This record gives sequence, structure tokens and C-alpha cells, in this order.
Amino acid sequence: MVNTVKLLRHHLLARLFKNAGLRQHAVAVEDDGVAVGTIINFWLPKRKAPPSKMTTTKKKTSSTTSTTKNHISTAEEEQRRHAVVLLHGFAADGLMTWAFQVGALAERGYDVYVPDLLHFGRSTTASPDRTMAFQARCVAAALRGLGVEENRRCTVTVVGFSYGALVAFEMAAACPGLVRSVVATGSAAVFTAATHDALLERLCPGTSFAELMVPVSARRLRLLFSTALYMKLRWFPRRVLDDFLRHKVMCRNRQERAEMLEKMVTRDKQASTHVFHQVHKSHSFYFHTSKAGEYNVNPLSLGGKRTHFVFDILLSA
Repeated sequence: MVNTVKLLRHHLLARLFKNAGLRQHAVAVEDDGVAVGTIINFWLPKRKAPPSKMTTTKKKTSSTTSTTKNHISTAEEEQRRHAVVLLHGFAADGLMTWAFQVGALAERGYDVYVPDLLHFGRSTTASPDRTMAFQARCVAAALRGLGVEENRRCTVTVVGFSYGALVAFEMAAACPGLVRSVVATGSAAVFTAATHDALLERLCPGTSFAELMVPVSARRLRLLFSTALYMKLRWFPRRVLDDFLRHKVMCRNRQERAEMLEKMVTRDKQASTHVFHQVHKSHSFYFHTSKAGEYNVNPLSLGGKRTHFVFDILLSA
């Protein structure tokens, strides 16, 4: 029997990415302390994609960067194009999360990069590290390998949804020279134990967070989708839910994802916030990372008009 999710990804979502001028490319991350075999799968601008099937990046070496740069236009305008990195949440990978946003951003002249976070999509690692800091370090290293440099001419806005927003804040704190700003939706800067307990009590009392975020049944998956989507779906075919659970790219690495959820929670006594300057506050947050300013960390309602807030906020940046 044909898997409907596989058809949707191949014939609609992947086509939307390609129509936006994006192509898939794998980056092998070989920074210090990163396990061999760590690969980040990216959708990136076609003109920025190296001709080889895979890029290998090593920390603080010039060979990888210069190799990639040979395939990038050296025109002044090209160098100053602003890069937007879109990070997905737990409900899906980059393709499923951002297919309806990449076209609008590419049309406005942004260089759009959409990675699959580790243990999602086609991104893999043999490392036992399940922290968001490790995810952030690997994505940042992969961007360097693709020629996105930490300098004034090539700054990055990282847009994160749910878990991706937490990774985005980690990237901003660890790489202030690379990340100019963060757009966060369906998330807060820190996911505390108190937030975890309150969210679980509201959405799925009497179960674990892993049962909600890494579903094994169509009923649990329907609950996850109703939580993650802005538009509430009154009807969703059971077959599509079953196909989603059977699709290997979408629902593999369950154990690794459950461990990631455990590492995501920050104990309230250990909670600390990085210092950013908050520019907008609505259903989404937009932060500059180059200015100092305090903000309150409050859990946001899950979901949001991702197409509109990403588009509008980046235009106002």
C-alpha cells in the first residue's frame, strides 16, 4: 500500500522547496568532541550548494571554508544577503515544518537554510550527547562548513519553532558573531520543570512528556498535531496518521528523542536566561543578540501563524 505521507513529502513539500530555489545537501560535522558520523541534512539555496554530495567541516580550519567559497559568488551584494535558518520542532522535520514559508522568504531575497536536527529526518549522529547545546553546536559548525561565516557581512537570523526555538537560543548564546537575531514561536527561552509540569497537566494529564511528543499511536499523534498546529483540524484521516507513524524518516529514533526531552528540561533552581534585547512580543518573540536587555521568560501558547510572523518580523528587521 502506498504511504500517503511519503507521497505528500515527495510530490508536494519537496517541490515547494525546489520551487523556492533550495536543494538538499549533507554536511559531515567533525568538530572537536563531535562523534564521527555526525551528519546534518540541509535544504539550502541551490547556488550555495557545493557540487559534491557531502561537505565535511572541521573547526577552525581554512581548507573546508575555502573549498565551499569557491562555489559561492564573490559579488558584494551576494556576500551581504541575509541568511535565515529555520529550525523545526518535535512534531516533524524541516521539510514538513517549513514547506509553506520558504518560498515567501526566498522571494524577498533571503538565503534560506533548513536543517534537520539530529535524530530527525536524515540527520544522524553516533554521539550520546542529547543536549540542545550539542544540537546548536552541530548546526553552527555545519553552517560554517557551508560558507556562512562569523563576520559582519554574513549575519544570520535563526527562526525556531518549539524545540527548535530552544536550540536557536543556544546558538545565539554560543555563537554571537554568527547569529544576529532569533525569532521564537511556540516556546520560551528556557523550558523549566514548572513549565513542563504545567504543560503536561493541561495537554495530557497522567502521562509522560515522551508519550505526548514521541507518539506511538494515532490517538497520541492526533493530540500532538492539534497542539502544534495553529489551525485546529476538525477532521484528519486515520490513514494519514497511521502512515505518518510508519514513515521511517518521520518516526524513527524514538529512544534518542525521548532522551532529548529529558535533557530539554531545566530544573527551576538552575534556570538562567541569556541576555538578549527583545524587539517584538506577540505570539512570537524576536530578539536581537547584540544588545543587552532583560526579559521575562514566560511559556508561550503552542502553535502560531508561522508564515505571517516570520515574514512580517524579518521585513521589519
